[in-house]
Amino acid sequence: MTSTTAQHDTASPIVACTISRNVQNFDLLIEDMEDMLGEGWGDLGFGEALAFLNQPDAASLEFVAIAIDEDDEDHLGLLAEVISAARKRDVKVVLIAEDVTPAALHQLLRGGANEFVPYPLPEGELRAAVERMRRASLPVQVEAPHRGRRTGDNVQLDGGRDGVLIGVQGLAGGCGATTFSVNLAWELANVTKDNPPRVCLLDLDLQFGSVATYLDLPRREAVLELLSDIETMDGDSFGQALVSFQNKLEVLTSPSDLVPMDLISSEDVKVLLDVAREHFDFVVVDMPSILANWSEVVLNETQIFFGIVDLDMRSAQNALRLKRALLAEELPFEKIRFALNRAPKFTDLQGKSRAKRMAESLGIRMDLQLSDGGKPVSVSGDHGVPLSEQAPKNPLRKDIAKLAAELHAIGLSDAEAA
Repeated sequence: MTSTTAQHDTASPIVACTISRNVQNFDLLIEDMEDMLGEGWGDLGFGEALAFLNQPDAASLEFVAIAIDEDDEDHLGLLAEVISAARKRDVKVVLIAEDVTPAALHQLLRGGANEFVPYPLPEGELRAAVERMRRASLPVQVEAPHRGRRTGDNVQLDGGRDGVLIGVQGLAGGCGATTFSVNLAWELANVTKDNPPRVCLLDLDLQFGSVATYLDLPRREAVLELLSDIETMDGDSFGQALVSFQNKLEVLTSPSDLVPMDLISSEDVKVLLDVAREHFDFVVVDMPSILANWSEVVLNETQIFFGIVDLDMRSAQNALRLKRALLAEELPFEKIRFALNRAPKFTDLQGKSRAKRMAESLGIRMDLQLSDGGKPVSVSGDHGVPLSEQAPKNPLRKDIAKLAAELHAIGLSDAEAA
């Protein structure tokens, strides 16, 4: 479909619009909109969109897809007005961004965007985002917010949620990916005392996952039963496989026995993630150090995907190999947010220079720098407690707590806008 205005006459009712500086810069978006809606969509510029959304005719729209790139960051104020106008009309907003800074995304998501999809668009991701928004609009009976209830050994879950998926992939052994996953999930579960979010931690390192060890949790036989028959899984069977940590964090541990990584298929992982999202506000996925045949699903489904690296040659070489592999398969490598663990201190100018050269040579950006937590990090893991319990003033713990607060703020603003 060529660029048109939403106000033109057409045989097909206009149920959605793209909003961009020039939609021709987003050819994949045009293809996906045509595939979903045929001729039932239009295109607007930023100025046109604000004028149209303030008219009564805009109430017939189901959603708008706002497509931006780095050149649009100078117009964040106008974009925020467009999002606000859409939400006042009860029109859902999908934010599609290419090469936009995390700070700009944060501001727009806080402004009320319902979904974020990176560009180039992963196959089927726009359709999946629209379907999630449609499900969220359906009337559901949701119980009053509460922590996880337990009957015997089972966690009783309530649905009707649309949680944020966060993936964590370590790019070298011992780089601290599981430490990051465990503590991020715990900080999210404790980010506020009033109505804290429900958080689930999935350990998908099926063979040597250590989340259970880090939190001193038992590995239940129900986990293997669940993974062996995901096709019949529902909220009840999922809850039976979870273990609660201090009644604040629900955990799906790795199985008690060593199992093959292909025990679960890509379709199984998709079902598992969908069920987890339905019952939790945040779902943190601790990935195996290898790339499994279903890793692509997690990368595509997660809203945020962290790649944990160290400042060493192993991480550099593995990051380069990962980049080549994903680009060769046309997978969204740009979606990975690299986090440098044990980052140089403020006064370590030589270390900072090394980190900068590493990022430049790999063609990546270190979006997050995590302090070196030192010996207390390994001590907390050995004791089976999060860092906040063992060493609350640890610099690594403070960095992760700050990140959790930022992620929660984005999710909270989105929920309030909905």
